[in-house]
This record gives sequence, C-alpha cells and structure tokens, in this order.
Amino acid sequence: MSERLSETKQERLQAMIADKEGREPLRGVEKMARVQKYQTAKGERWMFIIENGIDPQTGSRRRVVRRGFEKKKQAVDAAKELEYQLGIRNLDTKGNMTFKEMAEEWLSVYGLTDRKISTLRVRNHEIGHLNAFLAQYKLKDITKKMYQNVLTTLKNDKKLAHNTISGIHGTARMIFKRAMEQDLIMNDPTQYAFIPKDKKTVEDIENAKVQDKYLEKHELQLFLEKSKELNEETYTMLFVLAWTGLRAGELVALKWRDIDFEEKTINVTKTYYNPKNNTKDFTLLPPKTAGSIRKLIVEDEVLKVLQKHQLKQKAMKLEVGKEYFDEDFIFARMNGPYYGYPHFIKTVENRMESVMKNLPNIKKHLTPHSLRHTHTSLLAEAGVELLQIMDRLGHSDDETTTQVYLHITKDRKKEASQKFGELMRNLSV
Repeated sequence: MSERLSETKQERLQAMIADKEGREPLRGVEKMARVQKYQTAKGERWMFIIENGIDPQTGSRRRVVRRGFEKKKQAVDAAKELEYQLGIRNLDTKGNMTFKEMAEEWLSVYGLTDRKISTLRVRNHEIGHLNAFLAQYKLKDITKKMYQNVLTTLKNDKKLAHNTISGIHGTARMIFKRAMEQDLIMNDPTQYAFIPKDKKTVEDIENAKVQDKYLEKHELQLFLEKSKELNEETYTMLFVLAWTGLRAGELVALKWRDIDFEEKTINVTKTYYNPKNNTKDFTLLPPKTAGSIRKLIVEDEVLKVLQKHQLKQKAMKLEVGKEYFDEDFIFARMNGPYYGYPHFIKTVENRMESVMKNLPNIKKHLTPHSLRHTHTSLLAEAGVELLQIMDRLGHSDDETTTQVYLHITKDRKKEASQKFGELMRNLSV
C-alpha cells in the first residue's frame, strides 16, 4: 500500500514540476516521455523529450528530442510510437490487454501518418461500434465466432448499411493485425469473417425507381427557375452544382483563384470540413479521393452566373471593409457578423430543401448530391460515355451513377440490338 502511495506522490510531484516549467506531462507515461510547448516565429509548437538510458561508452544520458508538432496530441502519439520502437515502452504481453486498450493504441499510431481529420473521425466512430461489443474483453479471449456475431448483430439488429459495416470491419482488421504484429495474439479473429449482405425482396426491387434519384430535364428547369425567384445566391449555388456535378463540400470550398475565366475551367483541389458547424472552426481538406482532384471544363453560362455573383460580392466587401473575412471564398456569407466566411454544407442542403418545398408537383426526396446524379443523367442523354462522366465527377466507381447512366441509355441499347439484328438478317439474305 505504501509503495502505491509513494508512486502516486512521485507522479504528482512530476506533474507539479511540469506545471512550473510550462510543459505538460504525458499522461500515463510520466516516467518516460515529457511533452512541452514552445514558441516559434510561426506560433506555438509542441515537442517531446525521451530519456533513453545511459550511453555505456561515454556515461552520458541518451536523450531523444523531437520538435515541430502543431498539436499536443501529435507529440504524445509520436512519443508513444518512438518508445515502442526504442523498446522503452512495451505493450502488455501477458495477455491482459483489452480490445479497447488495443484500439486506442492502434488509433494513436494510425494517426501519426498523414491522415485527414475526417478519416480519423470516421475510424474513431467505427471503433465506438466495436467497443459496444468488445471493449472489456481481453484480446486473447475474442474468438472468430464472437467477432462474426458482432458483424451479424450490426446488420440484423442495428440495421447498419453494408458499406458502414464494411468500414467497421476494415478498422477491426487493422487493429487485430497490429495486435498480431506485437505478438499479443496468435490468431486473428477477423480473418475469415464475412459481412452479411443486403437481402432485397422482390417488392424492393420492383419499387426502386432510379429516376427518383435525379431531376428530369424539365424538372431541373423548374427547379432552377424557382431557386432564382427565392434567392439569387441560392440560384447561383444550385446552378453551379447542376452544371458541374460538384459535391456540396467541393462547392463551398471553392475560391476565386480556382476559376480560370479565360480557359473556362474550375480547379477542384479541396473540400470543406466542419463537423461541429462552427463558422470560424472550419478546415479545408484534400478531396475525397486522388481522382477527385480534377480540372473541370465549364460552359459560358456557368462563368456568367459566377461573374454576376462576383460583382455583388465585391460591392459587399467595399461596404463592410475590414469586417469582411477575405480569404477568397466564392460562396461566402453576405451578412454579418461573419462576412466572408464560407457557408456550411448544411446551408446548401437547407436551401435546396426550401426550393423543393415550393415545387409540390416534384414528389422526390432530393439533396445537393442528387444534382450530381442529375448532371450524370443529362450527360448520358447528350451521349457522353460512362468513363468520361466518372472522370468529370471525380470518382472511378459509383453504383448510383452507373444505375442512372444505364437507365438513361437503355434506348440506345435497344438501338444497338436492332442494328445488330439488321446486320445479321442482311447476311442471311
């Protein structure tokens, strides 16, 4: 008991020293790494210091220092991983580590690589699903049957979509793979697991109308006319989405420097990320995939709409002066107190919903993403091939896009079949 008290006092003393020195101890490993902040010309940065024993030849202390971390957590996670590599820190090799502990350790290492914030958030969410079933179980006690039951329950009881369960399973596989690499388990319970598939009834198949996922040509015309009646900026947003096939996150991340009015192109290099919908606390991230980085050729109609919008924005800047957050965003707030800040993705969704409510004859539940499908349908109708459409939209594979394309081009298929028949009949004459 006295030994435990002494240990606690020592930890408190180290915490007090760290506080006086203006640094923060690394929780749970105070005897190993020290993490502290320091000032640079670019602002506040974090560093860690690891005491790595005594050099037997010189008798001096071996110290490892790493600087330049923008956030404390980055320094903490990097320190942990280096301690594993140096052999200073060891995972629990006695077989008592729980799944929750292993998941936390894996996530800290996974986050060291150049991961998008949104990716880490998704992985953390997926771990939450796994922890609901496995958190307190020791790694060595988790069997293949137990893990398979988790996936089956997520499907049958929790009613999660196939893609969602696939993501959860992918995260679990990486966690158990790391456990195998650290010799914490002998067998991987995820190895032969399978993801339950969606079972569609005949009724589901018959009632699934792909045309409910996009606007027909005449519907798009009514939709844009109504949006123009309601709000000029809303019209500009939705017009650009319909004419380019951009994602809503790509739209609100656009800056004027991304538009080349002479070459008639839009450069798509980023997407907007703001999970808490805090106006000032947004992040610009690389697009969804490498293929999403693209240069779109656009028509004069798109450029004219944007130029008209730009003139109004310039007038607003002159009016509010320094109050304007001038970071070159195209779809920026035109009212206070946050002049110039980019709109939320939710704002685009709300404005589209408002337009649809004013079109009671169009009985479709559509979102801004539906305008990508609308763009697909019109390109297909114009005779553009599927691969070209995929390239323009910035993805290599998408089930709904393919469905829309096949639906629109079914008449061309009939034409192809008829032409083949005519050819063969002529041969037999």
